[in-house]
Amino acid sequence: MAGVEEVAAALGNDGSEEYRRAVDVLGKVGLTVYEARAYIALVGRGVGDAATLAHTARIPRTSAYKVLESLAEKGYAAPSGGKPILFRPKPPLEVAESLKGSIVEVFDKLEALHRAVAEHGEPQLVYLLSGRERVLGKIAELLDQSTATFILTTPQVADVRDALSKKLLSAVKRGVQVTFVTAPLQKVPEGVQYVTRGNLLATEALADGRHALLAAPGLDACGFTDNPILTAHLKQFLEVILTPGLDPHP
Repeated sequence: MAGVEEVAAALGNDGSEEYRRAVDVLGKVGLTVYEARAYIALVGRGVGDAATLAHTARIPRTSAYKVLESLAEKGYAAPSGGKPILFRPKPPLEVAESLKGSIVEVFDKLEALHRAVAEHGEPQLVYLLSGRERVLGKIAELLDQSTATFILTTPQVADVRDALSKKLLSAVKRGVQVTFVTAPLQKVPEGVQYVTRGNLLATEALADGRHALLAAPGLDACGFTDNPILTAHLKQFLEVILTPGLDPHP
């Protein structure tokens, strides 16, 4: 196991191989580069405010607080009271276990879809997009197409909410039942129903039970389909989440 000196050395040198690898791995599970650097800095320091962590993580001071808030939303950090607000890291092994459970859940679901398509002998009509703007644009397109229901399950609620605020309002006004499934204590637009669930990894959208989308962590790629077998399986999965009941947003 690396000693404190080795960890500190890796933390202080963003050119080290171990540091770069840590940032890369954290990126693969949904963190931006700034978020990855900030989480490593939090782990290395144990606690810190935005200014201190901006210096340690070598990220712009103007971005530091928003980055730390995002880490808290995603379950990597926890804010404490006081001024300035201090942030503490969630224990790395605790985060790893949470991510492991989410990843297994996602791939179990994909495996079930794979088996279902094979059993029915139908082509897997999944179309792929890459690029954050294109993924958000596709989610917006599905929302615009919705006539009855739109369900969005995401750990990236702030990003999606801000990008789609006008379209969400328009959908609610035309009578679409819009539901967000996301982490507790998140702000959702007025009129949107809100179901809490922790440890989410991927972003999923289901429009009218007929059009489905599954996006990677970070929203940098997605697959979407209107194949009835695939959409039925995603619908079944989301219904399990929604069964306990909905809490309308005040």
